[in-house]
Amino acid sequence: GLEWRPVKMEYVEPDRRRLKLHMNGPSLYVARLQPYRITDLEKLKADIAGQAMVEVTTIGHTVENRELEMIRIGSPDASHRVLIRARAHPWEPGGNWVLEGLIRRLLRGDDESQQCLAAYCLYVMPMANKDGVARGRTRFNLNGKDLNRDWLQPADPTLAPENAALERWIEAMIDQGKCPDLAIDFHNDAYGNLHFPRPAEDDARWEGYLAELKRFEKVLRSNSWFTEGSSTGISPTFAGGLQKRYSIPACNHELNADWIAGLNDYPSAAHWKRYGEQLSVVFCKYFQRR
Repeated sequence: GLEWRPVKMEYVEPDRRRLKLHMNGPSLYVARLQPYRITDLEKLKADIAGQAMVEVTTIGHTVENRELEMIRIGSPDASHRVLIRARAHPWEPGGNWVLEGLIRRLLRGDDESQQCLAAYCLYVMPMANKDGVARGRTRFNLNGKDLNRDWLQPADPTLAPENAALERWIEAMIDQGKCPDLAIDFHNDAYGNLHFPRPAEDDARWEGYLAELKRFEKVLRSNSWFTEGSSTGISPTFAGGLQKRYSIPACNHELNADWIAGLNDYPSAAHWKRYGEQLSVVFCKYFQRR
């Protein structure tokens, strides 16, 4: 029930910033970005529970035994599948707001949402580092592991049970003949780029992956407010691992934490939810043109 507003900060020196605030009462909350809490996720789950196109499955548990969900929106028999993960790094809530906008848009029940769900099924791991979110951490899980690194080999289930759970889910989907056709890992940084992984060694599949991801980028730019850049590089991240190990075209999508160039405005939950709504159409058009 809190109302958040952006406040401009001054750079005092390379690693320090200063902001001026007017307090209208005895206390206020200050956050790097508009928070998305575990209670926000629980509210979303409660709101969508029981709908015909929704399934929430527990796929594992965190270090502190918190439930890790996989949320399915759409028919499991759809022709195409999108996998999205958010919140591998606790301080980066943008992906959660995007996913909330995307999920609610797909469940609106109008002609456009029905057309989207006829083209693809969405699978969402909404909060990979739930322990870190609960404890207000910045990057690592409770064992000190970065959940967006070392994806080029299987995860240690003791050190990173969050990643091991997702790997088991992906492998089960592949065994069922339902491998995701596209995967995205959402983050926040100060640039807002798309990152397309390339292998450290020769891989004949890579040009095909890059062609698919570049086509996705083109559709994204035409149907959303995204205007930032993209890059390719050797990557041990979620995206690099999914491409190398599971042959899934994948990218890491940073959401600029300072400024949304396409909107000429500061980032907010409302802007990110709107981006999620736009993604529903982006995925639809991407698969229709395959």
